[in-house]
Amino acid sequence: MSTRIKNKLIDIPLVQGAMAIGMSSPDLVGGVAGRGGIGTLSMVNPGYREKDFLKNTFEANKRAYLKDLKFAREKSQGRGIILTNLMQVVERFEDYLDFLNTTDVDGIVVGAGLPLDLPKHISREKIIGPIVSSERALRLIMKRWDKYNRRPDLVILEGPKAGGHLGFKREDLEINILDELEKILKISDGIPVFVGGGFGRPEKVKEALNRGASGVQIGTGFLFTKESGLPMATKEEILKRVKSSKMKNLILESPVGLLARGMETKLVKKMATENTPPSHCLSCIRTCKRKDTKYCISEALIKAVRGNLESGLFFAGTDVEKIEKIRSLDEYIDWLLEEE
Repeated sequence: MSTRIKNKLIDIPLVQGAMAIGMSSPDLVGGVAGRGGIGTLSMVNPGYREKDFLKNTFEANKRAYLKDLKFAREKSQGRGIILTNLMQVVERFEDYLDFLNTTDVDGIVVGAGLPLDLPKHISREKIIGPIVSSERALRLIMKRWDKYNRRPDLVILEGPKAGGHLGFKREDLEINILDELEKILKISDGIPVFVGGGFGRPEKVKEALNRGASGVQIGTGFLFTKESGLPMATKEEILKRVKSSKMKNLILESPVGLLARGMETKLVKKMATENTPPSHCLSCIRTCKRKDTKYCISEALIKAVRGNLESGLFFAGTDVEKIEKIRSLDEYIDWLLEEE
């Protein structure tokens, strides 16, 4: 059954969550869209491979993003939806929004903060939506967007089992996100709502749909497909360590000022007792306490996408503990949507 989002249709109830830096490869994004789902590029330092990235970060990111979007578009063959995720806490947030508005991406979703003025920067032709962790946050956003005479075209509700940055305090990490979904559905008034965080298995997809969600957002499950940006050898090694209980999935303290969920690497263990200052500060996150940060999140994420298990930061949700094998993207989607 298709779901309409603005003037676009999706044929499968799946959103591929954006994973920075480089983990949401254009191959993965275009592949999910090509199956009739929603593929999501990340706007967090996509230019890390550009030669002038350290000296000219903003321009390098824009240049690399356009290459990624072109590749994803071509692979999708016009099917599905391609969105971009931008974190509210990045430096030059509004400049990035203005840039994204000039591209042919289908729309923008924003998390890691409340995007109260997103409609000011994004044209009415494009899809816009917030990533929220509660009904209260959505109420605040929708009330503010009334000022622009716009509503979210979709909502992504992200729970505490998701990988990456979380919108929760420690005391709220045990909430049942499907209970929060019920609250959001009461105020969404027909807006498609997708729920994420621990929904990367067939039975969890069905459960979310049965509770009224339009679909699910999955990050970790897609990370461990062949098409993601994480090197194959690193994918295999992480799963091997998880299965042998040599690597845990846990809550981390992020330099961004939020809790996050990821894997317990040597970097994570090290930061519990000492700081690792950045070798080159990109001034990428407004909320980063640069002088006394425990580590540079950009450097750690770049090391991760290059497969460095010693000093990389690997975001992943609780689903990593249940992944049995690395599948191709098509195999994974077919498995998720298998009939009982």
